[in-house]
Amino acid sequence: MWQETGNALQRTFKFKDFSEAFAFMARVALLAERQQHHPDWRNVYNTVQISLSTHDAGDVVTDKDRVLARAIDALV
Repeated sequence: MWQETGNALQRTFKFKDFSEAFAFMARVALLAERQQHHPDWRNVYNTVQISLSTHDAGDVVTDKDRVLARAIDALV
């Protein structure tokens, strides 16, 4: 579940292994590119941490972030 913390939407995803985590990141990357809205993220082995905020709006959560978060959720 996404949580709004520190002016960002944040969520951690866990997968079976690194390959599944990396494949998820590739799908998110394609989604983000289509939406022209790119996440801040971190990957360690089977865990992907994503943080969404709109930089050009002053690093706050906007509808762009919520739309991308829903699209990311649809991938899992």
